[in-house]
Amino acid sequence: MGESTRRRQRSLLAGLLVAVVVAAGCMGGGLDQGEPQQPGPEQTGAPASPGAPTTRAEGTTSVAEFKQDFSDAVGSAESYWTAQFRASGKRFQPLRRVVPYTRDGEVSCGGQPLPRNNAVYCSAGDFIAYDVNWSVGAFRQIGDAFLFYLLGHEYAHGVQVRLGIRYNFTIQQELQADCMAGAYLGDSVRSDALTLQEGDLEEFREGLLAVGDDPDQPWFAEGSHGTAEQRTDSFFRGYEKSLGACGLS
Repeated sequence: MGESTRRRQRSLLAGLLVAVVVAAGCMGGGLDQGEPQQPGPEQTGAPASPGAPTTRAEGTTSVAEFKQDFSDAVGSAESYWTAQFRASGKRFQPLRRVVPYTRDGEVSCGGQPLPRNNAVYCSAGDFIAYDVNWSVGAFRQIGDAFLFYLLGHEYAHGVQVRLGIRYNFTIQQELQADCMAGAYLGDSVRSDALTLQEGDLEEFREGLLAVGDDPDQPWFAEGSHGTAEQRTDSFFRGYEKSLGACGLS
């Protein structure tokens, strides 16, 4: 999606997020896990291991490429929100850090150890933490667009904290973050900061439809993120109409 990754854009959004599986979290305890849940065998759902036959993203293999694309994703989200805050006459304070980890409990948020196969925004320490092995696996299987969505969604939670946005239910916080991630990506495409190929949005829509809460999960349950339809609607509302569609001006 960035200058260093355009050679791989043909199918970058196909299957995006289908492999994402994390446990539900709670911002009240300083931990927000903003990624969708996807039921799967033993609830692991981690992307295929490097070199597995299911690898879909052509050329998306090296750790060096992952590091560069991850850096690009962080940088583009930070640049976008810096510009948005500046346009409102405010100063944006970037997130303190983005922390990779490889083992259960290696990183904690508000005293709560983080599990593997995960990515979270920790409001207690104002940082994003991610399982680097899981993320590299997703990068190799899905493509670099996964990283831009992942960082966009988690960064949106950091912005919510900076704006003092706090809803009564997790689902409200999560759907707004989906909308904000969509606005960030849509606005970045419109400004030519990021580039998408024809057909990518439809593939992205198909990927979003494959994720979401179980239809039987109560919407008011702690950790609810929304159904696949709700998440898709929120993301594309933001993508097409920018931040105004997310309750932000």
